Amino acid sequence: MTSDATLARFREYMVGPTRFMNLLSCFELGIIDELRENAPGLTASRLGDAVGVKADAVEQLLQLLVKEGFVAYDEGSGVYSLDALAGVAEADLQRMLAFMDMIKVVMLRQMFHLTDSVRAGTVVGLQKFYDFEGTLFRALAERAELRESWLRLAGIETASVYPWFFGNIDIPSGARVLDVLGGNGLGAVMTHQLKASPGLHVTTFDRPEMEEQCLQTFRAHGMEDRCSFIGGDVLEDVPKGFDVVMIKHFLDIFDKDEVLKILDGANRALDVGGKLIILAPVYPEDIKDPDDYQADFFPSFILGCAVGKGGAQKVSTYGSWLEERGFELTEVITKDPSDVPADAIITRAVLCATKTG
Repeated sequence: MTSDATLARFREYMVGPTRFMNLLSCFELGIIDELRENAPGLTASRLGDAVGVKADAVEQLLQLLVKEGFVAYDEGSGVYSLDALAGVAEADLQRMLAFMDMIKVVMLRQMFHLTDSVRAGTVVGLQKFYDFEGTLFRALAERAELRESWLRLAGIETASVYPWFFGNIDIPSGARVLDVLGGNGLGAVMTHQLKASPGLHVTTFDRPEMEEQCLQTFRAHGMEDRCSFIGGDVLEDVPKGFDVVMIKHFLDIFDKDEVLKILDGANRALDVGGKLIILAPVYPEDIKDPDDYQADFFPSFILGCAVGKGGAQKVSTYGSWLEERGFELTEVITKDPSDVPADAIITRAVLCATKTG
């Protein structure tokens, strides 16, 4: 790459945050909704009146959207109308906006302190803006602003990911299943709903303070006799005596040495031949893949906004760690590309492994 080409690439980074907020503001102000509801279009003056801002500001914000082809502008009439955005389905639009809102609310301010967070090994932005010591996932319980934005996106992600996950894993009939860091118990409930068999029992393992919330989930679904809770520290003592161990969503929030401890715990929880099932975001084997955006997102999110350590890994990396800790990686499952929305950032994989020793 030439020096000029490198500088041009830097320019893309410099305008990234400004482009993001310009686009999102057009939605937040209601400009796009007005254009959607008023075909064939509106002038900046009428748009400004409709959304309560000056026409001059509307014109400024729509410069970028016209440049990108999202919105069209007729020079003769001064009318704006939807261009490429007119063809986007409402459900797709809402999913995209939920992700953008999460980036704005949960990430933008905290990322200002990314450098400090990396040095400290903790999320400095949470301290600066919310006076909170700890991880984003703990902060969600105490900070409504963060929680509301996060849960909006999480609901969409859960509805998409969990049916696919459970539809592609095998839980033996009557198995004793351990859902590691299973949170509020929803994963245990969904295991019964989507992989039911006589005698199946699912135990949620998480921090002791999650017990009451977890038991409430079991009672609400009438599954208190088929699900149970064990409290503990995933880095210290994972309970034993299970046929299947599930690790969903969270390996990327731990550094390598901690992931290896968790795999050791999973190994002790299983007999030889027992199954370990991991659901995790994964980098592509070719990190330069131009169609993959994991490296664009995860380092800043995990290090600067979520926990201050950890990160996604390649499947090959997880495979080597599993082998090192007494497992054989037997299957890797990813979504069919035709089932992945074009705006998707996160690529998840299901890794199935068997305890060998």
